[in-house]
Amino acid sequence: MSAPLIESMIAAVEASPTDLPLRLHLAELLVTAGRGPEAVTHLAVALQQDPGHGDARALMARALAPAVAESGPSLEAAPPADPSPAPPPGQARVDWRAYEEELAESVPPRFARSGDEPDPVAGEEDRIVDVETSAIRLADVGGMADVKKRLELAFLGPLRNEKLRSLYGKSLRGGLLLYGPPGCGKTFLAKAVAGEMGARFVTVSVVDVLNMWIGQSEQNLHQIFETARRNAPCVLFLDEVDALGHKRSQLQSSAMRTLGNQLLAEMDGMEGTNEGVFVLAATNAPWDVDAALRRPGRLDRTVLVVPPDADARRAILEVHLRDRPIAGIDLKRLAAATDRFSGADLAHLCETASEYAMHDSLVSGQVRMIEQRDFEAALREIQPSTGAWMTTARNVAMFANQDGAYNDLAKYLKKHKLM
Repeated sequence: MSAPLIESMIAAVEASPTDLPLRLHLAELLVTAGRGPEAVTHLAVALQQDPGHGDARALMARALAPAVAESGPSLEAAPPADPSPAPPPGQARVDWRAYEEELAESVPPRFARSGDEPDPVAGEEDRIVDVETSAIRLADVGGMADVKKRLELAFLGPLRNEKLRSLYGKSLRGGLLLYGPPGCGKTFLAKAVAGEMGARFVTVSVVDVLNMWIGQSEQNLHQIFETARRNAPCVLFLDEVDALGHKRSQLQSSAMRTLGNQLLAEMDGMEGTNEGVFVLAATNAPWDVDAALRRPGRLDRTVLVVPPDADARRAILEVHLRDRPIAGIDLKRLAAATDRFSGADLAHLCETASEYAMHDSLVSGQVRMIEQRDFEAALREIQPSTGAWMTTARNVAMFANQDGAYNDLAKYLKKHKLM
């Protein structure tokens, strides 16, 4: 092929850059003349205009063939997901994905990623929840003597005494519902149970289960229970269980009712044995949990997790002040002044007192310790967050406790003169 003709074609393409047939004719002339790299550049532009153009892709294969024969990727097989038609007999197919990286500057990517699409992670599609181990023990939980006693009867005692468990016919299956105001340590307590048992720990929330596709939420829930069964003994912790098992009579969504039915089936072990799977659930609103989920054989045992008592508040304050510079702190006085504070409230109190001390140090230029006056200032600012929950709980205990399900709640409210 004469060079003047090719140069004339190049000039014509530069004058009409959107003329696709003209550019393809030039590329064919360049390939025939052995000027493959130049042809690749023009074919890249052509493919950018029409990514599915068969002639352009065939010419690209011919232009790249010499380089591939020397050191390029194998041309024997195309990627399974490539929808391109089979090449003519005697012509090899090109591994387009390999060449996207090798010729990134010349050949544009065949598919563009959306700006908000996350980078793929190996094995991400197979991972529903994490299976953890817990180093926390019940001794690390301050106070809660009644709660610990109930857990000992329901779970820990039978687990430690295999012969007695067999004698009394006690199954290792079990479900227990922890309820109370937010921030009082229900999740921490569940991890302590797993650590005490030496069992695996799986946390499940509604975001781990819900999916936009019909049937996928139920499949996710089933896979989570299957993961717990494979890792038995395992504590399966259902956080905010009222979101997964809400009263079906109040649900407007048929999808959520179906998901609630799936949860009931998994709790019964209808699709697999739940032996060695200890289901702990937590909620701030047990009155919103479906009654079928709380019947015997499922979440049949209920434990009230109340705000920490004075001794527990003192222990919690010590933990949060352990790594802070303090001086002259009267823990007994602080514990007495923080009645009805949740564990989260106490953590916030320590954080606020630290802010007061730090601000004073910045203003004065003299670094000082966190003192009692900082806590006094913080107490004037912070109120317990459990007040709204106590108001709702009082109404439930007074007007919706015909079956005695909330007798322990009523007892607590009367003891603290809230009812």
